[in-house]
Amino acid sequence: MTTRKLGRSGIEVSALGLGCWAIGGPLWDETGQPWGWGEADDDESVRAVHRALDLGVTFFDTASNYGAGHSERVLGRALAGRRDSVVVASKFGYTFEESKRLAIGDDGTPAYMLSCLDGILARLGTDYLDLYQLHLGDLPIEQALDLVDPLEKLVAEGRIRAYGWSTDDPARAAAFAEAGPNCTAVQYDHSVLADNAAMVEVLARYELAGINRGPLAMGLLTGKYHGVAGRIGGDDVRGKSPQWLRYFTDGVPSPEWAALVDRVRQALTADGRTLTQGALGWLLARSPWTVPIPGVRTVAQAEENYATLALGPLSETAFVEVEQLLAELR
Repeated sequence: MTTRKLGRSGIEVSALGLGCWAIGGPLWDETGQPWGWGEADDDESVRAVHRALDLGVTFFDTASNYGAGHSERVLGRALAGRRDSVVVASKFGYTFEESKRLAIGDDGTPAYMLSCLDGILARLGTDYLDLYQLHLGDLPIEQALDLVDPLEKLVAEGRIRAYGWSTDDPARAAAFAEAGPNCTAVQYDHSVLADNAAMVEVLARYELAGINRGPLAMGLLTGKYHGVAGRIGGDDVRGKSPQWLRYFTDGVPSPEWAALVDRVRQALTADGRTLTQGALGWLLARSPWTVPIPGVRTVAQAEENYATLALGPLSETAFVEVEQLLAELR
């Protein structure tokens, strides 16, 4: 139960991956909206990646725009000398200015997809990428399909091994999978608080890996923000929450969502797991195609998250109890 297949590619990965958004550090747009998770200690980030490797993690997911390329540089440093034993995914679509840590806009054209890959490989210090993902979740399907032939060519050239789409829309995921022989994954928001039954059906129908971003609901499912005085810092995306970020409001947990976490806490922790480990175990039990990617930036976080690999999926009894407790969300 400690490994899974990355969809129909057959690439073997650890059942839990490591999401690398947070280790990218700060990112801002021109309006002053933060798009990172605040300051990160690069040395501690490297130690966290190394600890995850020790605990059996082989799958690492980043994006070209995380920290305006900084996440890829830190990950490349951490994986130096170990590249052939890991699976690395990154994404394209959002444009940025690295020197200023500035988010600029988006570009879903084939030309940008190709030029972005050059930068990704340089920052990671590698000559190939295992999984290349379109990051623009709402790109019209017809524009996304224009990317399929160029992506297939990259597979044929050995520059990437497979590709996918980061989107919460099952119709978009299905269209990409139907068009692309080497499309093997969809990355989408999925946690015990945000199920997506239609997407899980698409995973099974097309044999796609479901890479679960937000598996801990932006940290809410760790429980560490419940009842804590003070707010998350203003350089953290949760501290100045954009409209889509429903779990936090101006740096504190949204009461209605925190109450739901408290409702399922006992069921998720009944077998001695922490709340975090229970939330990840729920995702592993949800579908054999799911691969959650919790973010870490400290050794302690890595140790708690990846102890779940040994614990495995949540029991059927606990899973059913959680579903009953959250019936109105489903």
